[in-house]
Amino acid sequence: MNSAWIITRHTWTECLRRRIFVIVPVATLLFLSLFALGSHYAFKSAAAQGSFGGGLVNAEILAGSTLLGLSMFVSLFLASALAIFLNFAAIRGDAEQGVLQQIVVRPVARSGLLLGRLVGASVVCTVYVLVLYGASVTITQVIGGWRPDDMITPAVSLVLGVAVVAALSLLGSVFLAALPNGIMMFMVYGAGLMGGFLGQLGKVLNSGGLEVTARILSWLLPFEALYQSGLERLTSETSGVTGVVVRLGPLGGAEEGGAWLLVWSIAYILTAVIAAMFAFARRDI
Repeated sequence: MNSAWIITRHTWTECLRRRIFVIVPVATLLFLSLFALGSHYAFKSAAAQGSFGGGLVNAEILAGSTLLGLSMFVSLFLASALAIFLNFAAIRGDAEQGVLQQIVVRPVARSGLLLGRLVGASVVCTVYVLVLYGASVTITQVIGGWRPDDMITPAVSLVLGVAVVAALSLLGSVFLAALPNGIMMFMVYGAGLMGGFLGQLGKVLNSGGLEVTARILSWLLPFEALYQSGLERLTSETSGVTGVVVRLGPLGGAEEGGAWLLVWSIAYILTAVIAAMFAFARRDI
C-alpha cells in the first residue's frame, strides 16, 4: 500500500509538471461559460413558449433536462479523455522510456504501481467530473429555475463511468505502447457511444433486435450504460408526454440501469484491474 501511495502522489506531481491543472481549468471555464450562455437563451425561449405540442410538453423541463443531459455527455467525454491521457502510457509507455525500470524494483511493487496509477488518475478525474456536473446543475437552477429530480445518482454514474474508462486504459497500457493504446481507447469510447445511438434508432424504428444489440454493447462497455442510467434519473419523476420526450435524451437515450448496473460496473472495474495485475506480473520490462 505504501508503494501505491507513492505512485499516486507521483501521478499528481506529473499532472502539475505537465500543467494539466492549468490547462484543464481554463478549458472547463470556457465550456461552462458557453453552457451558461446557451442556458440563458434556452430558458428564455422556454419561458416565452411555456409549452408546445398542444400543451402536452413542458418547455422548461425539456430545456433543463436536455441542457443538463448534454452537459453530462460532455463531462463524461472530457473526464474520460483525461483518464485516458493519464493512463495510456502507464506501463508500456513508461517502460519504453526507461522510467518503469527505475520505479519497479521488486515484484511486489508492480501491484502498487498499478493501483497507484489507477487511484491517482481516478481521484483527479472524479473531482473534475463532479465539478463539471455540479456547476452545470447550479447553472440550470440559477438561470432557469430547474433542477433534476435526482441529483445524486447521475453524479455516481458519471464517476463510475470515468473509473471504467481509467481501468480499461490501464489494462490496455500493459499490452500496448502509448500511442496505440490511446487510439484504441478512443475507438472503444466511440463504440460505447454507438451503442447509445443504436438504442435510439431501435426505439424510433421499433426494432427489438437493434435495441437488444445496443443494450448488450452498452453493458459490455458500461460507461455508456451508466450515462444512460444517469440520464434517466434526471427526470425520473416526470410523467406524461413530457417524460416520454425528455427520456429520448441527447446523444443516447435514457435507460434505467438499476442497482445491478452499479454492481456490474464495480465488478467490471475490479476485473480489469486484476487482469492488469496478472498480466503485468508476467511481463518483462
